[in-house]
Amino acid sequence: MSEKIALNVSEQVRRGQVLSADCPSRTVLRHVTSRWGVLVLIVLQDGTLRFSDLRRRIGGVSERMLAQTLQALEADGIVRRVSHPVVPPHVEYSLTDLGDEISVRVVALADWVEINLPRVLAAKAG
Repeated sequence: MSEKIALNVSEQVRRGQVLSADCPSRTVLRHVTSRWGVLVLIVLQDGTLRFSDLRRRIGGVSERMLAQTLQALEADGIVRRVSHPVVPPHVEYSLTDLGDEISVRVVALADWVEINLPRVLAAKAG
């Protein structure tokens, strides 16, 4: 059964559904494959983290970009946000079941990039 589902998805890709300008999957694809989206998914694979911990672990991300990325991933059902009613506010982020599924694929992509970076840099150098 799962092979049939995968085959149907592959057929949809070949038919150009995701290539269509108005395909709703493009928005989700943009969120999970953005620079910060990929890094958030990688870091949250380790478990639940507070905003400040996420920001500290992801070098170079601004507070604004991290907040926007987390909001987008939360809206897509990939990240879970839990706000604890304490002072000062205590907010935690974790992956949902969907987030767990996509993070495995994103980590595989990031691993490929890391492993093949010397080849990519050599190709760029000519």
